[in-house]
Amino acid sequence: MKEQQEMRLTSPAFKDGEAIPEKYTCDGDNVNPPLALAYVPPGTKSLALVIDDPDAPHGTFTHWMVWNISPRQERIEENAELRETVCGRNSWGHNSYGGPCPPSGTHHYHFMLYALNATLDISGNSNREALADAMEDHIIAVAQLVGLYTKKG
Repeated sequence: MKEQQEMRLTSPAFKDGEAIPEKYTCDGDNVNPPLALAYVPPGTKSLALVIDDPDAPHGTFTHWMVWNISPRQERIEENAELRETVCGRNSWGHNSYGGPCPPSGTHHYHFMLYALNATLDISGNSNREALADAMEDHIIAVAQLVGLYTKKG
């Protein structure tokens, strides 16, 4: 029997631990970077993607949350309009992607991909805490990609 590879989240725009290109930030076009999803485990019913900045001055800042992504999805294109998914409220209060925009210094942006054994039944008005509560007991795998960004000027 072939061993299942560990689920992976990568981007053709930047490597893990490296700088996120300006295009994907508030200093650029403020669109989501392209992402590649690989080795989603068998039994996955849906995927959730969360982008957080744990270095934010007032606690973790959420830049994007999307859930009920098809487990067959292999890519999320740049500036994606993900159909048949739910986009929750980021820390700005918007149901959209908001790119890195640190007030000062270099921040770490955690792109987290969750494989879930369920489809989530929560509204797009949900915040990060509601999503975390809904995912509890349903996470079967996690993949992480970390990008860095330092605001211009």
